[in-house]
Amino acid sequence: VQLVESGGGLVQPGGSLRLSCAASGFTFSRSIMSWYRQGPGKERELVATISGGGGSTQYGDFVKGRFSISRENAKNTVSLQMNGLTPEDTAVYYCSAWGPGYAYWGQGTQVTVSS
Repeated sequence: VQLVESGGGLVQPGGSLRLSCAASGFTFSRSIMSWYRQGPGKERELVATISGGGGSTQYGDFVKGRFSISRENAKNTVSLQMNGLTPEDTAVYYCSAWGPGYAYWGQGTQVTVSS
């Protein structure tokens, strides 16, 4: 099983980033996919979740319409489009996959929002 995140980096306040996660080794289309994040000195928190078919999404309260999660089951990828970034969004962002009896995590990608 592999979950490989990409797309993190340094961005100025108000900027955008698109994170991607490439999955392999499990039945992607049947898995709920989520993005979590953990900021400095903070607990890990849910950013966004998308159902296996992509028809249902859920976001953390702090997202406030700024982020959008999507998936391409044909390519085994899930993405997180982040707009209107603020310094409070600085964190390591993790991709995760959930299903009956399993939860898989990627290694994370650093997002730093700073001027």
